[in-house]
Amino acid sequence: MTNLKIYNTLTRKKETFEPIKPGKVGIYVCGPTVYDACHIGHARSVVVFDVIVRYLRAIGYEVTYVRNFTDVDDKIINRAGELGISTQELSERHIKEFYEEMDALNVERATIEPKATDHIEEIIEVIERLVLRGHAYEAGGDVFFAVETFKDYGKLSGRRLDEMQAGARVEIDEKKRNPFDFVLWKGAKPGEPMWDSPWGKGRPGWHIECSAMSTRFLGYHFDIHGGGKDLIFPHHENEIAQSEGALGEQFVNFWVHNGFVKIDQEKMSKSLGNFLVIKEILKQYHPEALRVFLLSNHYRSPVDFTHQSMVEAGDGIEKIYAFQQRIDGLLGPSRNEQGPGPLWENFCRAMDDDFNTARGIGLVFETVRQLNRLMDDIGERPGQQDQARLVSTRADLMRIGDVLGILTEAPDKFFEQKQADLLERKGIDIAVVERRIADRARAREQKDWAEADRIRDELSAMDILIEDRAGGTNWKVSKPKD
Repeated sequence: MTNLKIYNTLTRKKETFEPIKPGKVGIYVCGPTVYDACHIGHARSVVVFDVIVRYLRAIGYEVTYVRNFTDVDDKIINRAGELGISTQELSERHIKEFYEEMDALNVERATIEPKATDHIEEIIEVIERLVLRGHAYEAGGDVFFAVETFKDYGKLSGRRLDEMQAGARVEIDEKKRNPFDFVLWKGAKPGEPMWDSPWGKGRPGWHIECSAMSTRFLGYHFDIHGGGKDLIFPHHENEIAQSEGALGEQFVNFWVHNGFVKIDQEKMSKSLGNFLVIKEILKQYHPEALRVFLLSNHYRSPVDFTHQSMVEAGDGIEKIYAFQQRIDGLLGPSRNEQGPGPLWENFCRAMDDDFNTARGIGLVFETVRQLNRLMDDIGERPGQQDQARLVSTRADLMRIGDVLGILTEAPDKFFEQKQADLLERKGIDIAVVERRIADRARAREQKDWAEADRIRDELSAMDILIEDRAGGTNWKVSKPKD
């Protein structure tokens, strides 16, 4: 295991990571509220924590990873009402879509993926503890957390309760003793999902579900809690208050938060018309290009989605696959030749500095550039030292790919699929291209150069680039210029 340092939102500094139980890590990440299609902001959070978990496992930790689904919520209830379907039908539909999109992005499933509605009993138990300890009160069928009873309220976000202005980011409710008190249990309303409780029929508030599910699967005190920066206040602030209020001990050691995704330097929002959902992005770009883009900035920094940034990410992926293909052509396709080498060690140093994927990816691209130059110089007969370096780098690239969730295909298959996708986007039938290539070959055999040139021009108009070699004719589709 390595000397891993993680930036802790709670302390506002990088700290050396030491798990509560040696060799084991418990991590909880807030998952989606399943009322609509997932957007690129969701993708960034999911991919960031997917890589964090992959890296922890790669350096030897046994990781229990919990990521929840919020499947009961005002947004879900409202949307289900608009569509005339049950909240369960709506949430299950979007959970299915979430898995389809995350599978396409090569996101590994979490160890445990609980749904809030499956843990009502645990939620009620936490609320009962809070009531007994004087941190919560019932009012008109609702139960609220009394923020003034928790002296450390605001320690995660850095906000002081006495400095907050009522109504700034809270819902005013005359039943509350303090405007910043937040709901733990909502009394039943006609037509809404509801469960029995000591306070009457109702349903849980948003914040309480994560306290109940995280402690159910990871214990009262665990290593890492994550999510987007938008969750620091009030969601994670409230989680700390209710968890530590109920249990009387520290809730989480490290709080980790990823930065936002901007669209052409603007905040993403439906009102601006720049709301990008994952399924639409994946129609335009390779999933591994999207992963590289999302990891190209440090996870705590914002990342700006543009067409150009996605093209650059796609070009980067192609360069790595082309490099692998070139080594395979020079040395053969084997990929498990030896243990970790210098590239892996340097990558780990980058990742040990608060999971710096941006630096790690930069190391990969720089190594590819250097070794492509090396192969240019050595030609087809590498010496023993150069061959060992190439073999080591190829193996390290696969280790790094396993952490970043990329390089999942054999290079030849990657480029075949790339060509097929480009043909499909251009509306070109591959059988037509191959038939015209064969027609041209016959024309060349018969020394009908005019016909061969005419077919070349015909293919060129279809954006098909051909190259005649001693072993035959190679062809590829040119990339879109936009």
